[in-house]
Amino acid sequence: MIRPQPLQPGDCVAIVSPAGAVKEPEIVTGAVATLSSWGLRAVVAPHALARDGYYAGTIEQRTADLRAMLRDDSIKAILCSYGGYGCMHLLPHFCSDIANHPKWIIGMSDCTALLAATLSQGVISLHSPQCRHLSENGKSASSEHLKEILFGRMPHYQTAPNCLNRTGEATGVVTGGNLSLITALAGTPYDMVKPGSILFIEEINEPAYKIERMLYTLKLSGALGSLKALIVGCLADCKENLALGGTIHEIIRHMTEEYGYPVSLDFPVGHGNGNYPMPVGATATIKIKNDGVELSYTVV
Repeated sequence: MIRPQPLQPGDCVAIVSPAGAVKEPEIVTGAVATLSSWGLRAVVAPHALARDGYYAGTIEQRTADLRAMLRDDSIKAILCSYGGYGCMHLLPHFCSDIANHPKWIIGMSDCTALLAATLSQGVISLHSPQCRHLSENGKSASSEHLKEILFGRMPHYQTAPNCLNRTGEATGVVTGGNLSLITALAGTPYDMVKPGSILFIEEINEPAYKIERMLYTLKLSGALGSLKALIVGCLADCKENLALGGTIHEIIRHMTEEYGYPVSLDFPVGHGNGNYPMPVGATATIKIKNDGVELSYTVV
């Protein structure tokens, strides 16, 4: 895997909108201010604030922005402004640019699709807070972790225990993101679930039965059983349904019981105030103990 070069003070970060239209332009200007406070310059792509129906421009406009920012050697990282829906439209059109111009691609939620494409090209990317978080919480722990990673320091996280965690230790390539996108891309050239990997998942506004169904898709394909460890992040506004046999966390614990690998629940990643950046495609070691969880990325 290729790890993009660390940024230096004065380097330029491009902001793109590969999916839904940005409804509040101030989150982009706020993110620019946060990047500036880190000593970085920011450029807003030509169509980052565009609108074409639901989307931030047509497929051609969104693709053109992304490809231009990848091909521009003065741009050292690309930050996605917003998720929503639409990144899958772009996947067939820019993968060669990622391979030829590896740089940090930063995003989450629907932008998991871009991280999947980047992974398919052997390049490490960042599942991370996007413009809203950087604008409104620029000094949060998650934002500070992003800054450290961009400037070359791979993360070491320590988080609180969960009574349903399965203890253990594992080392593997970390992959993952939004569960809906992970399952939507299963069986395609952008399939993110690799045997022997540490998979992290997060979700927003999905009922319990849909989360269980998506996980069963991974289970029936053999992907869920091929992991070294599973990290379950924030399940924001995901409605519980105890008639399914337990809470979502209890269902996940039961579904993975036969595999015996370590499972961490409530890890601070996803649509929540705690959204620790996760280098996708990098190797890490996870240690899950009764008194807490450690996730340490390998320095390469």
